[in-house]
Amino acid sequence: MTSRIVVKIGSSSLTTEEGGLDRSAITFFAGEIAALAEQGHEVLLVTSGAVAAGFREIGYPQRPKQLHEKQAAAAVGQALLMQAYQQAFAAHRVTTAQILLTRTDFHSRKRMGNAGMTVEELLKQRVIPIFNENDTVSVDELKFGDNDLLSALVANLVKAQHLVILTDTNGLYTADPRKDPSAFRYDRIPEITAEIYAYAGGSGSSVGTGGMRSKVDAAKVATRGGVPVFVGSVKEPGDMQRAVDGTGKGTYFETRLAALSRKKQWLGFMSTPLGTVVVDNGAEEALVHGGHSLLPVGVKRVLGTFHAGDVVEVLGMDDTLLGRGIVNYDDDQLRLIAGLPSGEVMKQLNSIHRLEVIHRDEWITLK
Repeated sequence: MTSRIVVKIGSSSLTTEEGGLDRSAITFFAGEIAALAEQGHEVLLVTSGAVAAGFREIGYPQRPKQLHEKQAAAAVGQALLMQAYQQAFAAHRVTTAQILLTRTDFHSRKRMGNAGMTVEELLKQRVIPIFNENDTVSVDELKFGDNDLLSALVANLVKAQHLVILTDTNGLYTADPRKDPSAFRYDRIPEITAEIYAYAGGSGSSVGTGGMRSKVDAAKVATRGGVPVFVGSVKEPGDMQRAVDGTGKGTYFETRLAALSRKKQWLGFMSTPLGTVVVDNGAEEALVHGGHSLLPVGVKRVLGTFHAGDVVEVLGMDDTLLGRGIVNYDDDQLRLIAGLPSGEVMKQLNSIHRLEVIHRDEWITLK
């Protein structure tokens, strides 16, 4: 069966040790992806490498650290990167398209929807969309983090059947296998727990910005959206196919959840929460496991300033993040009725649009 596959390739896989593009690597990856496309799969590529490709060309002796220098390097490097991809894929008679995004593009449901329609048309025409962060205009506080998160958001956006995140190591280990020969590799992870996060370390390369931690973060976002994830290496011909088939050299993050609607995707991973609501244990159970709405009686504390229609985060009594939702009250109204049974709410407020603090249709669980 054919499927929709998102492949993410990081800077360290695309550049030489000195900086600059590794043309042989790009040729190899293009061949692996083209082989999937020839089988009828719809493939989308998320790539890093613009800054790494451009900083030598622009004249910097090493990868820049200042924001304006990174942006200048990206402006030069993005053109070189796309040129290399276009040439490599043209050898397989595959057309590519460039899509540059920033994190703020995902904050807008309208812009996200427009991007989704563009991608669908490209796939319909058998074009491979190549996504990258628009490093020339992005600021550090809003960056995706070596595009791992970007790949997860794209996979959720297009309701992919597979997300393949390539890295230099063949999966997630309990320790650094280069230093500890007894390190154990996880082949399959049914649930991302605190223990799994404890094994995810920092960045392992000088040209990239993402380490295994950012890949586990991305896997959590993708699997929550119903997309299974492979994190591992593709270094030999056929490795990409094996990664998709379930026999790849890496770790598989499994999911039993269904694909999220775009509204739920936006709410859970792309919206900007403007406040926080802390709920009691009964409300937590109702929200997370019962499929119910949040009522005023379950609210313990209200933090921040917000208005009805804004997005808020919801925490449990132990400050664990439970999820996000669209709130139906201003913060001052909610403080006034927090903890009150439904019958008392009307006595405190002259009028209410709806009783629920957060309706279950406007909620997403993130625990």
